[in-house]
Amino acid sequence: MGAEFGSRSGGQGRISQWLRRRPKDTTADDRAREDLLLAAAGAGLPLAPAAYPSAYRCSCDRIGCPTPARHPVSFAWQTQSTTDRGQIERWARHQPQANFITATGMVHDVLDVPMDAGREALRRLLEAGIDVGPVAESGDDRMLFYTATRGTPEDEDEWWPCELDCHPETMDEHPGLRWHCRGSYVLVPPAKLPGDQHVRWVRGPEHPLPDPLTLLETLTDECARVAGEPQQDIAAWPLRG
Repeated sequence: MGAEFGSRSGGQGRISQWLRRRPKDTTADDRAREDLLLAAAGAGLPLAPAAYPSAYRCSCDRIGCPTPARHPVSFAWQTQSTTDRGQIERWARHQPQANFITATGMVHDVLDVPMDAGREALRRLLEAGIDVGPVAESGDDRMLFYTATRGTPEDEDEWWPCELDCHPETMDEHPGLRWHCRGSYVLVPPAKLPGDQHVRWVRGPEHPLPDPLTLLETLTDECARVAGEPQQDIAAWPLRG
């Protein structure tokens, strides 16, 4: 799937405001990284610095780090996360190797699915004319669908499917579809992973965030197909609210 970042003129006015001054001593790769981070923040995604690959290990130097190069560097990442241009520029320039996470459940959620299921679901959704928001590939095994959040609804009685909730410490319990909402995060492109893998945009943050329920049925169908399981009835899931 070819990258579509910057391919649609509709979202360019807002994002172009974030792509301005660059320090003269940065490389082209540094400038491209900063531009992508600022574009994500300009689309409303709150960011915070994360660990990065160091040789075959994680930069945190924790022995046996369970999520190498995929976790924030600060325990205060939820309050630290910001869309402030100046702060993100400072982080990016002072930590040129750092990955960045985006905190979910504030502005956006992320539906995180196996790569094969995600690619086929994306094809089906686009062919059906359904509005799909930003989409990223994470390494060679996961695809991330960015949606509007349902994690902090105005009406606290509003529901979401609780058995899909995913937090960083429970990701291994969700090999199929993971729903990142309140208290979770994902890496935001561009990011580097161990083994010379990357997190990159397939559809950039200029695409508006859709309601997650418009994508959910197709994503769950494809996850079930890839896993060889019977398709699930969304209406039968336990609801929170």
